[in-house]
Amino acid sequence: MRIYTYFALALSVITMTSCSDTGYKFKLNTSKKTTLGKKAAIKFEQTKGAKIDSVHLFVDQKRVNKNETSIAINTNDFGVGKHTVTALAFYPGKSKKVTGSIEVLAKDAPAIYTYKIVNTFPHDKSAYTQGLEYKDGFLYETTGRRGQSSLRKIDLKTGEVLQKIDLNDKYFGEGMTIFNNKIYWLTWQARKGFIYDLESFKQVGEFDYNNSNEGWGLTHNNNELIKSDGTNKIWFLNPENQNEKRSIQVYTNKYPVDNLNEIELINNKIYANKWQQNSIVIINPKTGVVEGVADLNGLRDIVAKDQTLEPNDEVLNGIAYDKENNKLYVTGKHWGKLFEIELIKQ
Repeated sequence: MRIYTYFALALSVITMTSCSDTGYKFKLNTSKKTTLGKKAAIKFEQTKGAKIDSVHLFVDQKRVNKNETSIAINTNDFGVGKHTVTALAFYPGKSKKVTGSIEVLAKDAPAIYTYKIVNTFPHDKSAYTQGLEYKDGFLYETTGRRGQSSLRKIDLKTGEVLQKIDLNDKYFGEGMTIFNNKIYWLTWQARKGFIYDLESFKQVGEFDYNNSNEGWGLTHNNNELIKSDGTNKIWFLNPENQNEKRSIQVYTNKYPVDNLNEIELINNKIYANKWQQNSIVIINPKTGVVEGVADLNGLRDIVAKDQTLEPNDEVLNGIAYDKENNKLYVTGKHWGKLFEIELIKQ
């Protein structure tokens, strides 16, 4: 009786899918939208036909029931985002699938950050920046566009390109990261990445994307590569074989945040550029919640005083972090400047 009363209240807004076969008909009701930390209701109903043998309930392919037809799931177990709910009903000689969904939003609005410029350095205007990383006093950068994509080692203070290799003209270069003295470099729509020796820039391997369609940004934690694909998803890869193992969805308290581009892991948070916007979003890698947003439009305005920038293309893209000295560097596509900045929480 407690379960029935709970669901009668919780299912005031529902997503419904039904199916029928030889006299059987089913309905799946779910909490349409909720916030992280709250319970979400799932209720399977049979509206026509003889009694079925059993029903299995799944959220994102994970079984969530035993024998119950009505349950409440803990949204903390799944994180923010739109989650597929599936009911698999079994009856003599057959089975039928019914689907729905639950959308989980962040509980709180993201914090707002402004910034302070600490230093300004020269940056190559010809670099259509896709990936940026700091290591041992140097910047490593990948650039994009077919026929112009390159991997570079750069003198931070002067902007001089110290080492460079070009990508095959058929590929559009994207983000990169350095992990265990190897450079991992994504391409855009070819569903292929390349691996290089950090010192020699010699190619030592390549890999395919097994789940996502595109490559945008790349970073890493202690034991995984972390990849964006231009949607609101962030993928976690096995560095040994580069397989995409799992993903999170990135959400605020109101909506999904897509077009996630260059990414960098800083103090166990994912910092991401949002394409066509001069901003950084700060993401919790466990839940997908956007915990902060930094508006950096003022940096683009500074660059635009000295050069003409295409409004929707030559935007902020490039985040690098010097962990030992706690220094944050950012630049943009074809920007003639690279900035060391400090983010300030309002």
